[in-house]
Amino acid sequence: MDISLNYGKSQLSVALPDELDVTVIRKPDMPLLADPVAALEASFAAPDGGAPLATLAAAAKTACILICDITRPVPNGVILAPLLRALLAAGMKAENISILVATGLHRPNEGDELAELVGDSWVMENFRVENHFARDNEAHVALGQTESGTVVKLDKRFVNADLRIATGLVEPHFMAGWSGGRKVIAPGVAHAETITTFHSARFMEQPGCDNCILDGNPLHAEQLEIVAMLGGAHAVNVVIDEERRISLANFGEVVESHLKAVDHVRAYAEVAVAERFATVVTSAAGYPLDKTYYQTVKGMVGPLDILAPGGTLVIASACSEGMGSAEYVASQKRLIERGAEQFMRDIEFKSHAAVDEWQTEMLLKSLRVGRVGLYTGGLTDDEHGLTGVEIIDSVADAVATAVAAAGDKRVAVIPEGPYVVPRYRP
Repeated sequence: MDISLNYGKSQLSVALPDELDVTVIRKPDMPLLADPVAALEASFAAPDGGAPLATLAAAAKTACILICDITRPVPNGVILAPLLRALLAAGMKAENISILVATGLHRPNEGDELAELVGDSWVMENFRVENHFARDNEAHVALGQTESGTVVKLDKRFVNADLRIATGLVEPHFMAGWSGGRKVIAPGVAHAETITTFHSARFMEQPGCDNCILDGNPLHAEQLEIVAMLGGAHAVNVVIDEERRISLANFGEVVESHLKAVDHVRAYAEVAVAERFATVVTSAAGYPLDKTYYQTVKGMVGPLDILAPGGTLVIASACSEGMGSAEYVASQKRLIERGAEQFMRDIEFKSHAAVDEWQTEMLLKSLRVGRVGLYTGGLTDDEHGLTGVEIIDSVADAVATAVAAAGDKRVAVIPEGPYVVPRYRP
């Protein structure tokens, strides 16, 4: 049986023996918008929460629009121009509208990459597009503290805008439950102090901090509190199918409209599976998510509910930009040097996480369940040793080894990686 996994900008073809019992897990066919722009424009007039966009824009002099960074395949080339034209039609001036890349603590997107991210030359030529820098103290405004004690500082360009709009893709997220909406605000344009506080182990180790969970998710609750402290915002939310075609595009108050998008995508992205498997094959979703090993960890966490204890998870990820940030590399080095148990003891009671160490923490969730084998062409030999997992030369060979070790020919395959979350439902 031939299977294809999302890998880089194309597909990785893997030939599995016909005698294996292969279950391919993917989203059911999703309804698609015949005209996404028309659907979005209709939502501007009849929003999911809050006033119509024209009403909001008529009462505003300035606007700040957040877009996700390059790690998310948001169809900005489709959604930004209609949004901006609607603001102009309502009387706003182009020079009073800014677009801010919600990088969180990720690197900035600049040059050709920024143009790729925005996806529309008219937008690039007529509007100010800038990156958020989480460690720039002067660029942030302090809003106070959450009930749990998180010091909240957000980018003043967003805070001070009359009209605040977050745009983003709504998909499963292995910490916040679902991406998009309030998450584009925090951590998207939050200060490093804010991000490292609610990405500390006291949040990350709570069971509700997981894919597809909002109720009881401490990270989500913190984000909602931050939005309230901000004084609210609005959002453009997008849902895409496996081929990255648009299934939903809506506008409205940031919390209500995001929940509407979650209700839509949940029925497709969260897939019930009646059994657990000793061998699971997945991807890191392909480009742009699989540009780094840091992001690849999402693909290792997504299938854990159907991985039998002691089983083998095989993941393919291009890692075309290597490991990720220098801080993440340092975190992985600590893991290798100190071991998993000591690493967790070191971070368990910290008030602030070290930058990106939360991804190492999430990697350990996978390693507690079973073995992980990584197929990649993007890491050096030295970097292989920092992954904390087994590097494999062939997905097919790794599957054969896992099947033989388990004495079980059943294999689950998740081609789209973390954009699909299988749930064990016997």
